[in-house]
Amino acid sequence: MISSLLSEYNIVLASQSPRRKELLKLVGLTFNVKCGPEFDEVFPDDMSAEKVPLFLAECKSDNFGELSDRDILITSDTVVAIDGNVLGKPENREDAIRMIKSLSGRNHQVHTGVYLRAEGKQKGFLSTTNVFFRELTNSEIEYYVDEYKPYDKAGAYGIQEWIGAVGVEKIEGSYFNVMGLPVQQLYTELIKFVGA
Repeated sequence: MISSLLSEYNIVLASQSPRRKELLKLVGLTFNVKCGPEFDEVFPDDMSAEKVPLFLAECKSDNFGELSDRDILITSDTVVAIDGNVLGKPENREDAIRMIKSLSGRNHQVHTGVYLRAEGKQKGFLSTTNVFFRELTNSEIEYYVDEYKPYDKAGAYGIQEWIGAVGVEKIEGSYFNVMGLPVQQLYTELIKFVGA
């Protein structure tokens, strides 16, 4: 059952990601999708990987513009990091293959920053999941990239796709976070946010 407190608000998801929209629907929330103006998702070179997604989520919130009286804006950003280095979205096939090869046989982190804003208050939080890949063969990596074309995904993979089914040995943390939105934590934080 959805908290009655949340039903009094107009929840706005500022994201073009179909996965985030799908994930937010899972928790039964009624929401609108509306994106703010586009901006360059740049961050300071010396910023640690775990701080990047929350920094970008806050920038997206600031860039969105004014909110109405009962609006709650949700902005978020997800990064894949290995050895403290952020892997963005691949530029092409070769870049995607390179990224997945760097993850093969190792564990890496997926960080999602979520920022909530309403009139007069805001709050951000971070979710981190450790993902462990088995050693992938070159042909497996090339098959995945050619069949699924993961050019819109941070780290060049989607855990909900073939590569997640055959390559991910285990995760520590939220599975949905790796898909792009830690919905359990978001739901809990939303209830706290409206009750504060």
